[in-house]
Amino acid sequence: MRIEGIVQGVYFRWHTRDKALELGLRGWVRNLVDGSVQVLAEGEKEALEKLVEWCHHGPREALVRCVEAEWGEWTGEYKAFEIRH
Repeated sequence: MRIEGIVQGVYFRWHTRDKALELGLRGWVRNLVDGSVQVLAEGEKEALEKLVEWCHHGPREALVRCVEAEWGEWTGEYKAFEIRH
C-alpha cells in the first residue's frame, strides 16, 4: 500500500505496526521521501482487508488523503512486522 496525506511525523508507522501485529500480519512499513508511507503486509485476506481499512484513517493525528493498495501472492518471506528506516 501507499498512503498519502499527513502521514509522517504523526507516528503512522508505529501505529501501523501495532495494528498489523494485532491482526497477525507480517511485513514492513516505511516512510518514503515524497512524504507518503509504504506498507507491505502478508497474512490472511480478512486481516489484510482490515489493515487496508484502518489505513484509510490511520492514527488520530494523521490526515489520510489517499490509499493505493495492490494485491499480490503470499511469499512467506517475512517472519515479523517491522518498521523500516
